[in-house]
Amino acid sequence: MRSSFISKLQTCSNHFYMVLHHGTVLNNRKLCFSARCLSSKETFQKNKERDRIQNKDSEKQRGYRIGRDTYGQEDGQKEQRNWRVPFQRVSSKSVFAAGTAKRTSEILKRKAALVSEMGPFTLEDPKPKTIADKPNLPDRPLSIVEWRNLKESMVNVQRFDIYIMNKLFNNGADLNIAKSLLTFVVTETGTLSYELLLRYLTLCVMGGQDTEVFDVYDIMQASFPSLETGASSLFIKSFCRTERWGEALVILQELKKVVTPSPRNYGDIISAAVQHSDLTTAWMLYDELIKKALFNGAKRAEVKEEGDKMYQPFQHKQRLVDVLHHMRDNQIYPQKKLAESIKSWFESLEDQKWEGRWTAVSPTGMCRCCGTELESIQLTEEEYQQLKDKVMVNVIQGPDVFNKTTPEELERFIAYVNRKPAFDVVVDGLNVANINKDKSKLSETLLAVVTALVLRGLTVLVLGRKHMLRPSRSWDRNNMNSLQQKAHCFFTENISEDDPFLLYAALHSGNHCQFVSRDLMRDHKACLPNGTSKRLFFKWQRGHQLVIDSYIAPGRKVCFQGIPSYDTIVQTSGGSWHIPYDDSGDRCTYEVPQKWLCLTRKH
Repeated sequence: MRSSFISKLQTCSNHFYMVLHHGTVLNNRKLCFSARCLSSKETFQKNKERDRIQNKDSEKQRGYRIGRDTYGQEDGQKEQRNWRVPFQRVSSKSVFAAGTAKRTSEILKRKAALVSEMGPFTLEDPKPKTIADKPNLPDRPLSIVEWRNLKESMVNVQRFDIYIMNKLFNNGADLNIAKSLLTFVVTETGTLSYELLLRYLTLCVMGGQDTEVFDVYDIMQASFPSLETGASSLFIKSFCRTERWGEALVILQELKKVVTPSPRNYGDIISAAVQHSDLTTAWMLYDELIKKALFNGAKRAEVKEEGDKMYQPFQHKQRLVDVLHHMRDNQIYPQKKLAESIKSWFESLEDQKWEGRWTAVSPTGMCRCCGTELESIQLTEEEYQQLKDKVMVNVIQGPDVFNKTTPEELERFIAYVNRKPAFDVVVDGLNVANINKDKSKLSETLLAVVTALVLRGLTVLVLGRKHMLRPSRSWDRNNMNSLQQKAHCFFTENISEDDPFLLYAALHSGNHCQFVSRDLMRDHKACLPNGTSKRLFFKWQRGHQLVIDSYIAPGRKVCFQGIPSYDTIVQTSGGSWHIPYDDSGDRCTYEVPQKWLCLTRKH
């Protein structure tokens, strides 16, 4: 098969179209990133009452109202469930909101492009712009001669074929251009490398060119002894969109011999099995997925397939409820397609009269459709103690903790925290200071943030490193002296990492204590032993992490991104279900959806 393919390619580029069928223009938004399963010396007293010890019910916790000028609660005022630091923006999107990372990335790209366009090119520029620096990609299929001329002009480019294929992929180029590139490569070398075919395969799969994928599959099967996980996953994804979905089971079995398939691999096949009415295979794979505990919390798209079983209402009723509870326990969010299936299934139960509506949740945690108050983002006393114990054992006292500090330093810090009053806020000093790209303003930036917190009567701990105490252009002596007068400060060795100290201080201080950092703590979350503790850590993080909302300009107030009052998780109250779902592919694993399915019973 391969030799026939190559011989046809060598004849002329027109014959190439007989082997690999015509492609289409790709939507750049759908392109994936990679083809591969890519001490303070000052102490002070405060008169305010400290009654946040341990509330029996976390929803009764006192909160700081959202706003710039109000702090705490007035007499007779209804308690807020969410404890908030002042200066939070009401409308500010949280760093954990779905799509935030992508929007930020796009803004940075636009800024970078603007700077690039504005940068003048002068005779003194030591690096003139070449094709290699800014390649002019072809806008049509090229002939062998044209490809050869382009290659010769790009003398600074290594591995020309891989480089161009990557550029075509990243720019969503016409598939026919990629085909003509393959024709050129096979003419020049007599073969096609695995790496080049893998990139072409990715182009086909992401463009929905499943017939093309079949041909690539035959070629790679005949040319290479085995397929690695990236290619296998792409083939599974593509085959499951066609009548040849059953062959994906064979690929899955081969994949099992080498690695543990991903939840997405299972999900694609389960979805295809359900669409082709093979519920036996679908449930068999689902049970295997659960048994192997492949669902690990942040995997969101991996169960989009289970919902299609709703069309067998009574036979699989308990199965569906089990799936919903599994989503809840593992913080899994269904895709919009699955959410639509869930809605259809509930509404098909005529005797129960369910109504499904698409909705959002208010900042106070109320469903905008039915008015149900969703579960609080704050941990219960039991959950908090469970999380605290796990973090202490697996992160603070974990096997690699002394790669980040020393036993003596850690003991000194623990003793320091134990003799201090409970903190309201712990600040990652170096992380906060570096928000300002102007390195001469680091101490000024940190002081501004700490001052804003202290002025609201909060007990603040600032964690820093000893080099910050050495007067320099970045660390002004007066600013650092003022900082130590306003807040408790602990400075670690310069080689130490701040995060274990921050986590210990925050968790030791109590469930009311928040922390200020841009660090998303993913490495520390990964150290936790099971899905439950990871879910609790993420819940605690979303309810306690303060992220500075924007650049801190001189004379302007410090604002923090909003912290939600509710937990984004599948939940039920008996008479209703509220299911957060993904409506796009823009959500990172550390983000949560902003859209919900509200299911209520009619009365």
